[in-house]
Amino acid sequence: MSLTMHDSDLSSRLRELLSGLPDAAVPITYKQAAEALGLTPPRTIQRVAQALEAMMREDVAAGRPMLASLVVSRRGDLPRQGFFELAVELGRFPAEPAQHEAAYRQELERVMALRG
Repeated sequence: MSLTMHDSDLSSRLRELLSGLPDAAVPITYKQAAEALGLTPPRTIQRVAQALEAMMREDVAAGRPMLASLVVSRRGDLPRQGFFELAVELGRFPAEPAQHEAAYRQELERVMALRG
């Protein structure tokens, strides 16, 4: 699926938002990210998820920790399944689902360490 100019802009705006949040304010939910970006329905969460996926691809390609790990589902404290699927596809996480939470915690630590 190709990103339109607007979606590409959304990805950079989301990166700015996440980079600027104080440590005490992260992680945030997909809904909070959508609201902070001023997105209006329909498909607000889907648009945030697509922007996060674009960021993940950029970060992995550049050898950086995935800033997208700062966005989690409101059901628990982990990102949505698509995050893990893409992290595996990009070679950042092991394929074994049982190892995903530990891999996510390590990734989150790397992101937080970079912010400091």
